[in-house]
Amino acid sequence: MASRVPSLNWLRVFEAAARTESFARAAAQLNLSAAAVSQQVKALEDRLGAPLFLRGAHSVTLTDLGRAYLPSVQQALGLLEEATEGVFGAPREEPVFVQSVLLFAHGVLARGLGDFQQAHPNIRVTLNTGNSALDFSNSFSDLQIVFGNPGHYGRDHDPLLGETLYPVALPEVCETIATAQDLQDHTLIEVETHRSGWRHLFHVLHLPMRSLRVLHADSSIMAAAMAAQGLGVMLARAPASDVVVVQSGLVPCLPGAQVRGEEGYHLVCPDRAALRPAAQVFRKWLLGYVAEVAGG
Repeated sequence: MASRVPSLNWLRVFEAAARTESFARAAAQLNLSAAAVSQQVKALEDRLGAPLFLRGAHSVTLTDLGRAYLPSVQQALGLLEEATEGVFGAPREEPVFVQSVLLFAHGVLARGLGDFQQAHPNIRVTLNTGNSALDFSNSFSDLQIVFGNPGHYGRDHDPLLGETLYPVALPEVCETIATAQDLQDHTLIEVETHRSGWRHLFHVLHLPMRSLRVLHADSSIMAAAMAAQGLGVMLARAPASDVVVVQSGLVPCLPGAQVRGEEGYHLVCPDRAALRPAAQVFRKWLLGYVAEVAGG
């Protein structure tokens, strides 16, 4: 029986197209034409006997089968690259694949990556971001930075940061808020992915709960964009949200209205003892860096 294992070139093209969700962007990365990428993906689909992409007029998205196939392809390509470099010569760069919730990556991790790269020039960090468990299920990673219950993501985990909640808005909006009760006269922007929100703040501050006007967002970065347009008051989630709050021109409304959140950030991996050397270096650096951030 003929093997169904496809061409390595086809797999490389599939991985690039799936990661970028674009034949054109994959073509640019691989120094191919978009037509060549499309042809090689079609050849792979013909070999496997199943479609891997849904093709639109200007974009492509993975089918369920394509989404299930991608993590194994990425892991296999990474292991093959590592094995080749290990056998045939010292690698110029060691890859480490990190997935992070968007707010932590934007507000905490991005500020330190430059120092890490300067200290470890032979380690190449590939960082992907998302907001939910589903975002982390579609590709291979050495380490994940998650928010909430780390047991949903991996066996081994290290605590990183908690969060402090307090209301922020445009300065002209904050001028209308003299007491915590005044918050109930404004539209409150709620981030759906967080368990600790406005009701938690009102409960901890022992404020009566009237009917609240709530505007929902899927991330704190989106909530900050909405607050910057004067659409309402959002909850800052320090320290991870510090950068986006400042960039959006938002200020604290009630300096004394601060409460601790019920959840935090964690660094997760399937097996800490089995981490590749580059991932072990990154983990050690991240734990030290986050300790400095928390102390600051």
